[in-house]
Amino acid sequence: MVAFLRWAQSIVVGTLNGLLKFALAIVLLIAVLAGIGMMEGDGLPSKMVLNLDLRSPVADSNAPDPLDASTRPPSIMDIVLALDAAGRDARVKGAFLRLGTADLSVPQAEEIGAAIQRFRQTGKFVLAHSQGFLSNGLGDYLTAASASEIWMQPKSPFGTAGAGAGALFLRGLFDKFDAVPQMVKRSDFKSAADMYMEKDYTGPDRLQTTALLQSWYDNATTAAAADRKLAPKAVVADFEASPQFADDARREGLIDRMGYDDEAESAARDRAGSGAGMVSLKKYWHAVKDVASLTGGTHVALIEAAGEIVDGTTGGGSLFGNNENIIAGDDLSAAIRSATKDKSIKAIILRVDSPGGSVTASDQILDAVKKAQAAGKPVVVSMGAVAASGGYYISASANKIIAEPGTLTGSIGVLTGKVSLGKTIGLVGANADEIGVGKNALFDSGISPFTPDQLANLNTQADVTYADFTQKVATGRKLPLDKVQEIAKGRVWTGADAEPRGLVDQLGGFWTAVAAMKQAAGIPADGKVQFVRFPKAKSLGQALEDAFGGTTASMRAIQGLATLAQTPGIRSVVEAVSEAPHGTVEMRATNLPAQ
Repeated sequence: MVAFLRWAQSIVVGTLNGLLKFALAIVLLIAVLAGIGMMEGDGLPSKMVLNLDLRSPVADSNAPDPLDASTRPPSIMDIVLALDAAGRDARVKGAFLRLGTADLSVPQAEEIGAAIQRFRQTGKFVLAHSQGFLSNGLGDYLTAASASEIWMQPKSPFGTAGAGAGALFLRGLFDKFDAVPQMVKRSDFKSAADMYMEKDYTGPDRLQTTALLQSWYDNATTAAAADRKLAPKAVVADFEASPQFADDARREGLIDRMGYDDEAESAARDRAGSGAGMVSLKKYWHAVKDVASLTGGTHVALIEAAGEIVDGTTGGGSLFGNNENIIAGDDLSAAIRSATKDKSIKAIILRVDSPGGSVTASDQILDAVKKAQAAGKPVVVSMGAVAASGGYYISASANKIIAEPGTLTGSIGVLTGKVSLGKTIGLVGANADEIGVGKNALFDSGISPFTPDQLANLNTQADVTYADFTQKVATGRKLPLDKVQEIAKGRVWTGADAEPRGLVDQLGGFWTAVAAMKQAAGIPADGKVQFVRFPKAKSLGQALEDAFGGTTASMRAIQGLATLAQTPGIRSVVEAVSEAPHGTVEMRATNLPAQ
């Protein structure tokens, strides 16, 4: 027995020694690799030009990714922060942009353009090249106008002409398929309900859409004229002449030179100096972002909220390449609460790019914002391209709200209702029936329409939610309730039109919001700040564990895997019904202009 115990002891000791040696080897390996990394630096050339490709649509923010974030295209916030770091990096001599086919929105162009101008103010150049401005919209050219020099490929089209919008109306299709839409909205301008109930623009929606487009057009033409040192009337006349060609654009001073992409890239390299390398902005930001964030100074939370607002949690990250942006109520409020509890955090910048969604999730997030403020941490909102309806709701109590002139905001209103498909199912030879115990057990049924009593109940819900929304805006913005009621009604405003009405405090982009945050937090205007992102990205193991949850948010995140194999008509009905409120009150702004 003694011999056996000694044998067992030797096995245990040997195993422990082996594990300790293995752990020590891992530590030494990590130390060696870290030392090599320190000697080699970040692997970037000593002289470089950043290459930024803006020829595809750009997301405002990217969710924290447990996998390699370098595989994703840079978001607008990545571009803003990367260009700021590059402006302070002596190795970066300039930037080379390619654009013309992304159909960027005006507010996106305003944010990127401001980042480019901030970069240029450090003495660095930005050369833009386009193989044609193919969209009639304003955003792509407005972005290019912020560059030091614009090139176009010879004989390529210059299509920049103005601001336009279109909307889909399904009422006629619903009538053909015997679908019954029943939508309640507060109030006249809440156009998200119109796609279900109307066959064309209503008077109020036509009014607000025209005003939005005019605001975009006026601000974009004025800004482009200032960037190009042209008279605004001349730029308007040039846009009126589109579509045209690169030769025409050069003659009018809209661009500087003509040449192919390799020629423009060569010009950028020459301008940077002998031996300059071309490095993608994505690669550059991936290499320097961790170091760039360690600038010292006051710690400030940076929380990005992009996408539709839904209840629950996404389960942590954009695993499996799912880059669909969703604001989950649990996740965003938890991020704000974590920043509130973190004693090192002195203020919060909340970046919002959202058309809204769930009322309860929006209220959950707003509550977290208010509690952060009550704990003595100022919250400043930086609005992206869209911060409307629920996106405005979660911003309403902020110490300061900063929006671009073109930001779509407001839409203080609600909608609710459903589309019933009981008769539609019969058209394909099927039948649906249901049994409910309790007067309103089938209130949210997708088969049977609302009864008159149920419709009255729905209107009461809409009234209560709308009254609560307007009161919270009045309290948060310190405005008289009657004034809020006057500018609410579900109407969407551009930032330029929202600012004089008190819905936003100041026009500008992210760095304007940073300046406002410093003032609110008592940080000197020239004081350094260190952005700390919340939430922090989960590990791969945590993301795998959480990826298959059954909450509303996680289910929405995987809906894109399903494909409906029906005729186009039926498919449109089903897709529209899936997006309908299903009897719940929502704060959502859809059918908004996109360019």
